[in-house]
Amino acid sequence: MSLIAITGATGFVGNAVMAEALAQGHKVRALARRDQPVRAEVEWVRGDLDDAAALEVLVTRADAVIHVAGLTNTPDLAQFDTVNVSGTANVIAAMKQAGAARLVFVSSLSARMPGLSAYGASKARAEALVEVSGLDWTTVRPPAVYGPREIDMLDLFRSAKWGVVPLPPGGATSIIHADDLAGLLVALTGKSAPTKKQVYEPDDGREGGWSHKELAQAIGRAVGRRSVFALHLPRAVLNAAAAADRLLRGDRAKLTTDRVGYMAHPNWVARADRKPPPGVWQPRIAGEEGLPATAAWYRNEGWL
Repeated sequence: MSLIAITGATGFVGNAVMAEALAQGHKVRALARRDQPVRAEVEWVRGDLDDAAALEVLVTRADAVIHVAGLTNTPDLAQFDTVNVSGTANVIAAMKQAGAARLVFVSSLSARMPGLSAYGASKARAEALVEVSGLDWTTVRPPAVYGPREIDMLDLFRSAKWGVVPLPPGGATSIIHADDLAGLLVALTGKSAPTKKQVYEPDDGREGGWSHKELAQAIGRAVGRRSVFALHLPRAVLNAAAAADRLLRGDRAKLTTDRVGYMAHPNWVARADRKPPPGVWQPRIAGEEGLPATAAWYRNEGWL
C-alpha cells in the first residue's frame, strides 16, 4: 500500500483516478477547493494550486503525486498560464520542498501542436517545466477522454439522438475511457524505471484512431441510431458557432475560438511509438463497448 497525492480529484478524470487508486488498495490524499464528504482511505486537503501551504501538506510523505488539475476551457486565455503553467510550477516546488520525487503529470495531446491554441501552448509549457524539474516524472497526453459524468462530449450524444452529429473539418482522433486513463495513471505511480522521464500517448487500442465520421456513427449507434448524418463544419462556421455560444452561455460556453483552434487540426491520433509499455498498462475498454455504456449512463441519469 502506498500514499498517492492527487490534484484535481473532484473533477471528471481526477475522480476516476481516485476511485482506481482506492480500488488498488492505495491511500489517497486529495486537493479540493471546497470541503468534501468524508471517505474511507481519503485525506482531503483544502486548497488550490496557488496555495503553497496546502500543496506542501498534500505532497508531504506521498509516494507519488498525480497532477491532474488543470484548466481546459476559459474565455480569459491568460488563465491557461495561471492554472496550467504556474499551477504546475507550484506543485513541482512543493514536491521539491517536501522531498517527494515521483510525479505523474496529466498533459494533453494538444501540447504536440502548441501553436494551435492557448490551451495547448500552456500544456506544452507545463510539460517543459516538468522535464527540467529534476523529479522522477512521467507525462501522459490523453486524447479525448469520455465516460460517465463527462460533459464535453455529452452534446455529441444529444445531437446524435436527433440523427445529426456536427463535426470539425475532416480528420481523425483517438479516444480513451476515463477508467482506462485512471488505470494508466495509477500504474505509473510505481517505481518501474522504464516509465520514468517518458511522454506517453494512450488510447483505446484502435489502430489509427477514429475518423471523425466513424466516431460520429459509433456515437449514433450508442444512442440507438442505425445511422446519423455526420456534418463536417468549416472552421469559419465553427468560429461563428463559438461566438454564438459565448453570447448564449457567456463564460460557461463550451465551444470557444481557442477550442476551434485545435479541433480544426486533422490529426489527434495517439502515436504508436508513444504508447505505454504493454507490461505496464493496456487499454481494457474499446470504444465500441465504452460509448454504448456511456450513453446508457447518460440515459439512466436523465442526461439524454
